[in-house]
Amino acid sequence: MKFFIDTANIKEIETAHQLGILDGVTTNPTLLSREKGDYREILKQICKIVDGPISAEVISDDSEGMIKEAEKLREIGDNIVIKIPCTKQGLIAVNKLRNEEILCNVTLIFSPVQALMSARAGAAFVSPFVGRLDDIQHDGMNLIQDIMTIYDNYCMDTEIIVASIRHPIHVVQAALIGADICTIPFSVIDKLLNHPLTNNGIANFKADWEKVSK
Repeated sequence: MKFFIDTANIKEIETAHQLGILDGVTTNPTLLSREKGDYREILKQICKIVDGPISAEVISDDSEGMIKEAEKLREIGDNIVIKIPCTKQGLIAVNKLRNEEILCNVTLIFSPVQALMSARAGAAFVSPFVGRLDDIQHDGMNLIQDIMTIYDNYCMDTEIIVASIRHPIHVVQAALIGADICTIPFSVIDKLLNHPLTNNGIANFKADWEKVSK
């Protein structure tokens, strides 16, 4: 499973990149709005740090506006992927951008049929939001399993980005299911490495070594 980080914060991206696990980055208008500076410059910096896909989202409601935004965003870097919401206008834009060889990540997926239609329209990635489904008492990981089954049935190449990750268990479940990608907030990435038995083991080894070295 590939690891993406869900942030527009340069320091968080640099730290995750240093771990040697980072395959890509997902941003959105909310994440970019939290950072200081022009969003284009922020995206340029991210593209320089990470070689993999960098998702940047359009905000237009109509397909023509989405396509114009996508073309401008693509000028920022060769690895920019365009995030487009799963709407009728969104899929029209995805279909047209496919002909321009611009990769799209269809976002805000909450049903298997949305994922199927997005793949048929030409999405390179789909982003089902598991955490938001959990928030309304639906099992978000069931959605991931359903999408994977459908894609396997028809040998679809669209990659599934498990999004809206709330905690480490989501990451474990996604990996067990066999999802292509998890996009993870920095706070959750930090928690993935934190285990009390590891910390206790290090403390015990240090304490024992102090006895030997005296």
